[in-house]
Amino acid sequence: MPNTNQTSTAQTALVDAWITATNTHDVDQYLAFFADDAVLDDPSVGEAFTGKPGIARYFQSYFDGYNTQTRLVSTEARENSLHVEVDFTGDFPGGRTGGTFDITFAGQKLARVQADLL
Repeated sequence: MPNTNQTSTAQTALVDAWITATNTHDVDQYLAFFADDAVLDDPSVGEAFTGKPGIARYFQSYFDGYNTQTRLVSTEARENSLHVEVDFTGDFPGGRTGGTFDITFAGQKLARVQADLL
């Protein structure tokens, strides 16, 4: 069984690859990182998106739709999750904002993402 440090390192690498996929604006590549029954909850848009079809709608509306690019700022391992801070740039009012993701995992897949803007 891997120790916590090994697990958080693997999770950070997974999140880094997920962000790289996000920036390609390829919905299939983005969705490949999620468990089939994953939930992405983003209070800033007032909705939780369930399953890959719901998460695809979120991605197409808020990442592809605004030509959003995401930059990883920092990660912090927490009990059973990873806290991620990011910067977003894109074609939205102000052109730049910060955000966070609190991510829980199911193996090598994202099971739940709690998103928020800073």
